[in-house]
Amino acid sequence: MMRGKTIVVTGANSGIGKATTVEMLKQQGRVIMACRDQVKAEEAVREIVKEAGGQDNGEVLIKHLDLASLKSVHTFCEEIIKEEPRIDVLINNAGIYQCPYTKTEDGFEMQFGVNHLGHFLLTHLLLELLKQSAPSRIVVVSSKLYKYGEINFEDLNSEQSYDKAFAYGRSKLANLLFTHELARRLADTGVTVNALTPGIVRTNLGRHIQIPLLAKPLFNLASRAFFKSPQEGAQTSVYLACSPDVEGVQGKCFANCQPQELLPKATDEDIAKKLWDISEVMVRITT
Repeated sequence: MMRGKTIVVTGANSGIGKATTVEMLKQQGRVIMACRDQVKAEEAVREIVKEAGGQDNGEVLIKHLDLASLKSVHTFCEEIIKEEPRIDVLINNAGIYQCPYTKTEDGFEMQFGVNHLGHFLLTHLLLELLKQSAPSRIVVVSSKLYKYGEINFEDLNSEQSYDKAFAYGRSKLANLLFTHELARRLADTGVTVNALTPGIVRTNLGRHIQIPLLAKPLFNLASRAFFKSPQEGAQTSVYLACSPDVEGVQGKCFANCQPQELLPKATDEDIAKKLWDISEVMVRITT
């Protein structure tokens, strides 16, 4: 039961984030939906409250957060720190998937900028509050597609070459390396961090993928047969956010609520530390 607990969910207005928010409300949690689009978020809230079984459950608030803008991340965190006495769970869920090459407001390749750097800064800025709220949890949504990613320190912004699938894989590998290094730094703080891979879920994440018109009905049929629903996709996020089974568990990656064995490149300590240091420079923080 999450009664009396405050949960921040990024990208909470659609897909897995939305389904996670519904579950948190059902458990009477207080959810801060961190969303880029206010209108879509307000529409989502109406559906979320209905799905959660009405107003008797938890509480839901919308806060503007654009992970493609470091300024927006700073503003969001300043407001949270000022207004919230505690945060019990931070769920880094928002993600951009295989978009055409674009840059964030601060000049980062969009997928790396949003999926990794935006969440890196967000977590950094909220860490003190999470520590004060301990025992608290951080949940990082990664993807099995991390297997296709490499951290090329010479070209983190994909300026020399851009492949949208590889760039997505890189951002999701960065999520796992971030989790690994953060877990090391959080030892004995009462704050845990774990990652998860949700599997293939029917969400709007694939909006940039081109499917030929004639193949669309077939694709939609196949996706209903073989892809998880957002509710199924959110199960591991919910498990890591509130299950007593993972109390004190640190730095692991889960799939279907079970710990997973990761490829060595996702737990390489030297690369994790180097990525952390470079990420600090990129988002302009010094510790």
